Amino acid sequence: MSSFGLEDYQRLRQPGRTVDGISAALLPYDREGRIDEAAFRCHLRRTLDARLRVAVNMDTGYVDLLTSEEKLRVLTWTAETAGKSGFVAGALPAPEVAASLKAYGHECETIATAGGTPIIFPSALTAAMDDAALIEFFQTIASSTSRFLAFELGKMFNPNGRIFSARVLSALMAIPQCLGLKHSSLDRDTELQRIELRNRERPGFSIYSGNDLAADMIEYGSDYLLGLSTFAPELFAARDKAWADGKAQYLEYRDFIQYLGWIGFRDPVPAYKHSAAIFLKLTAGLACDHPHPRAPRRESWDRDSLADAARRLERLMPRSQGTAAS
Repeated sequence: MSSFGLEDYQRLRQPGRTVDGISAALLPYDREGRIDEAAFRCHLRRTLDARLRVAVNMDTGYVDLLTSEEKLRVLTWTAETAGKSGFVAGALPAPEVAASLKAYGHECETIATAGGTPIIFPSALTAAMDDAALIEFFQTIASSTSRFLAFELGKMFNPNGRIFSARVLSALMAIPQCLGLKHSSLDRDTELQRIELRNRERPGFSIYSGNDLAADMIEYGSDYLLGLSTFAPELFAARDKAWADGKAQYLEYRDFIQYLGWIGFRDPVPAYKHSAAIFLKLTAGLACDHPHPRAPRRESWDRDSLADAARRLERLMPRSQGTAAS
């Protein structure tokens, strides 16, 4: 049962608020199972043209499956494409590298050198830490980088996922170099608790919603860093602008995002990356809908639901479709 009543939601609601939207970009693959650089750059440009910021080497970009060399290529392409816009990138030691504080520090340094802001991904190393050790870990990260984002997420996304205690959250908000937190519990109450803690302890600290099943969290003070927005960046940009401008069409955009989230992020949740590729091909945003060769795939009948969503998007935003990469 929810510990928040409707009056709490109403109290936290912020009409007219400008939202900071970051889209976790899908990393496209071709039919031979190779990273499609041209399609990736095209998708990044599309996202940036929609006035969203981009995040790469995230879960949506198969960060846990990429080698160090592949991650570096993605960083290089992103830096070249984003230019002065900047970007966020996942800091996670590659599978061939043993996770350690030194390895995390190297990841942060590599990202910062490329012009990005690191977001600290969980691993078996961090999952095994108690609260005191985890706080010390983040404090050490802060001593080696000028800015970073923290990341808490549920185990439905990652077996090493962890929802932080109030002690860890307060410690993070006390670290000046920690600019914000991506929160991915898929639970509204838990996210609202973070918003209230932020409002009390550090109002400038960003809470980036990772709840792909709750399109309304921006109404209560969350920004967002979502994989769902990679399905249709222009839709999210239009939703954000309608909220800031107080336009009634906000409700249509929000409702469709909610619908798309339920379809794209059905169990098993990690297969949402394949859903994103399918949807982007259906809406002419990609020429190929293959996921990473070792990533979970959707069933063939998922295409029917995603095709219905693509038709609904066309009716809602006729000019929202991307251009397929050659």
